[in-house]
Amino acid sequence: MSRILRAFLSIAAVATFAGGLAAQGAAPSGPPARADRVLQARLEALVRGFHGDVGIYARSLRTGATAEIHADSVFPTASMVKIPILLTLFDQAERGVVDLDARAAFPDTLHYAYGEDTDVVGYMAPGDTLPVREVAFLMLTVSDNFAALWLQGLVGGGAAVNEWLAAHGFRDTRVNSRTLGREAARSVYGWGQTTPREIASALVMIRQGRAVSPRASDAMYRLLTASYWRQEALSQLPSTVQAASKQGFVDRSRSEVLLVNAPGGDYVLAIITKNQADTSYAPDNEGYRLIRAVSRAVYQHFNPRDPWRPLP
Repeated sequence: MSRILRAFLSIAAVATFAGGLAAQGAAPSGPPARADRVLQARLEALVRGFHGDVGIYARSLRTGATAEIHADSVFPTASMVKIPILLTLFDQAERGVVDLDARAAFPDTLHYAYGEDTDVVGYMAPGDTLPVREVAFLMLTVSDNFAALWLQGLVGGGAAVNEWLAAHGFRDTRVNSRTLGREAARSVYGWGQTTPREIASALVMIRQGRAVSPRASDAMYRLLTASYWRQEALSQLPSTVQAASKQGFVDRSRSEVLLVNAPGGDYVLAIITKNQADTSYAPDNEGYRLIRAVSRAVYQHFNPRDPWRPLP
């Protein structure tokens, strides 16, 4: 092969690589992932005997140390689907399509049979208004499902969210509910679907300022650090340690993704289950117990000198 041809192929390869990065934003900072055998063994021991399927992705952003179990398998998102909705909302706000400070009218098409005490928007009457930014706050902090459906419709529906995801390199993460052509996937996964690696990658993009823009990433990260749902993975972290997180719970699946600003350096962790035998919502649900155990193990592993222990 001539030197000219080799040079041409090298330039083409660089251009192809750069094009792939352009679709996903700038390249992530920090060292590349490397297998952490000690953490891997610990997580495999915790998962052993679980009555259902489990996916885990854990990575130190400081060192690249990584452990994973079925990290590329597809799982239900449950309420973690609100992260892709948030990303699409802020992308449209950045482009001037949506005004986060404008008051939006609550549509009468959102009322449905499901409702939780924390679904504040569910108590609104059709025509009532809220600033879009406050609807996003309710969607993230108390995981308000009515707020999420409202915003999903506001940005153009699940199809618009899925277009954003595909354009930014997310192969398996998709919105299924109220999305034409996604009916079969919805029957399997519910509102949305993702993999542990991809949902963790979404948080890393936001943390590193690569999601939409540095300004939008900062605003989204602040929202994600204010979760009301702190009983599971977050309960295994010191109260003085900040974490951005989103939880998701449905009958046969429990999930949580968090990016922890720990003393030993930032790390990201995603834990998702499906096909759980235990469908209860009691604190000792097998999925909840697993999330707490994994969160504790990962924090201890990446912060071995921290003497803090969870209170009973």
